[in-house]
Amino acid sequence: MSLEIGTDTDPQHWHEQVDAASGNRLNALRAAVLGANDGIVSTAGIVMGVAGATSDRSALLIAGVAGLVAGAMSMGTGEYVSVSTQRDSEKSILRLEARELEAMPETEERELARMYEEKGLDAELATQVAAQLTAHDALGAHADIEFGIDPDDLTNPWHAAWASMLSFTLGSLLPLLCVVLVPAGARIVVTVLTVVVALALTGFVSARLSLSPRVRAIARNVAGGLLAMGVTYLIGSLVGMGVG
Repeated sequence: MSLEIGTDTDPQHWHEQVDAASGNRLNALRAAVLGANDGIVSTAGIVMGVAGATSDRSALLIAGVAGLVAGAMSMGTGEYVSVSTQRDSEKSILRLEARELEAMPETEERELARMYEEKGLDAELATQVAAQLTAHDALGAHADIEFGIDPDDLTNPWHAAWASMLSFTLGSLLPLLCVVLVPAGARIVVTVLTVVVALALTGFVSARLSLSPRVRAIARNVAGGLLAMGVTYLIGSLVGMGVG
């Protein structure tokens, strides 16, 4: 019995490629939504805290911009360091696996066959699959089934860093523009309402992406944002009275 593995006409292989690409896009979109959510909450907390202490537009703008820049840099740096560490780990795993394949290829092929047996293939078919995958790309086959790594598509720290910085910045602009552009008399109310709507939207999108209950995700997101704004506004007011 023969089996063609990894050909362009193999429907299962094609669907796996589509699923992998869709998964990557969903992960990127989910990270962008979370980054924007962090930007909304962080900057809203900062400007509300300052608004509790003073109504001076310049002070609010300075604090908001400083929070935006610091938060975006922190998010970008954090993502770069985290993903770089993951990429280094993936490279180390691939180097170790390559040495093992060079030192004991037959043992590694039997191990590959055994792993496919554990996934549900019978022994004969698992042996054929392992032999064909080893002949085609032994390192790729082992990296995929053992560690879920694609040697040709390692995680990119720069992509993660720029995506986090951009999404955080876009999220931060919303409360910053509200608190700076809206007249002093309506500033707090308009900022709070705008942030609540934005957080409800990011909570809804996050729930859709993760297939979780929407109402719970929205309520949790909005409640966290309101708590952050309320606490920082109260502290800002107390500090403002103390300094004044």
